[in-house]
Amino acid sequence: MGGNHEVFPVSRASYLDGWWRRFKYQPGRLVNRYVRPGDRVLDIGCGPGLFTLPIARRVGENGQVIAVDLQEGMLEILKEKASHEGLLPRIRLHKTEPQSMALEYPGGIDVAFGCCVVHEVPDAARLMKEVFSLLVPGGAFLITEPKHEVPADEFETTLAMAASAGFHQVGTPFVLWSHTALLRK
Repeated sequence: MGGNHEVFPVSRASYLDGWWRRFKYQPGRLVNRYVRPGDRVLDIGCGPGLFTLPIARRVGENGQVIAVDLQEGMLEILKEKASHEGLLPRIRLHKTEPQSMALEYPGGIDVAFGCCVVHEVPDAARLMKEVFSLLVPGGAFLITEPKHEVPADEFETTLAMAASAGFHQVGTPFVLWSHTALLRK
């Protein structure tokens, strides 16, 4: 996935799950707000697991996280961390294709997270359609994009693509220095 922005390299994966991003995104807070025990949750561009691991803890033994990433190296790092914490049985790792998530999930997804990833996707309109098709009716899609990389007009274009896919915006959760949108199917 490489859209208008570079894909964050595996060689710098530790930054994606470092203290600064944990402080900025407060993944536990966002996960606890939008994810319930037993949910099926899609973590798009999961990287080394900033959101995946808190989601796996929250969904419990009856839920599942589908962690998708373009880079096998990110999935390997996540697999090691999840295994170490005993969370791997709750996580399905999925390597995406460059132009598509190429994901099927019968039964549907309850919640999708797209943290700092939509701007890296070459076809964001397709991504929106794919996420919309995977979500159950009433399912939620939380998008956050960094303001220092994604200008306001670009984020508005993302929201327009989401609306074209069928989403409606129901909120703007607070995340430091980020554009955010809570979308519903």
